[in-house]
Amino acid sequence: MTTETHASQATEEGRFTIQLEQREGFEINVAFDWKRAADLLMDEPPPLGSTNGPNASRLLAAAVGNCLSASLLYCIGKEEPPDQSLRTEVTCVMVRNEKKRLRIGSMEVRLIVAPALLESKRFERCKTLFEDFCVVSASVRAGIPMRVLVVDEAGNLLHQSD
Repeated sequence: MTTETHASQATEEGRFTIQLEQREGFEINVAFDWKRAADLLMDEPPPLGSTNGPNASRLLAAAVGNCLSASLLYCIGKEEPPDQSLRTEVTCVMVRNEKKRLRIGSMEVRLIVAPALLESKRFERCKTLFEDFCVVSASVRAGIPMRVLVVDEAGNLLHQSD
């Protein structure tokens, strides 16, 4: 199936546009389409940039972690999840492909749930369901191997993606 065929089969639910503008060197300002969302400065690590902001790989990791976190919180708590009940760590493994180009080889996402989430009657169901509703990780997973773990604050494994 070609990308065009796949795209034509997908139903467009919405669309958004963000604006990126180069400032100096490798610094890029990102302006979002939400008036209340602050601009974001991106940069590359040395020797290209000065790490004055995250680079694209780090933003991708943040997007995956944020989407999975929000999905789990929504499933368990709907509109009012308990405050400070979840921490998430995303690890990207950088590799070189056959042409020696740097790529994200894999990602591991560790969601660390506090007792407030563990005690929810919805937790058991949600821990196996939430990944299906994360737009970003489901999209990224099509091209980058990803492992998702849910652990408690002591590090005990509660769920692991297939």
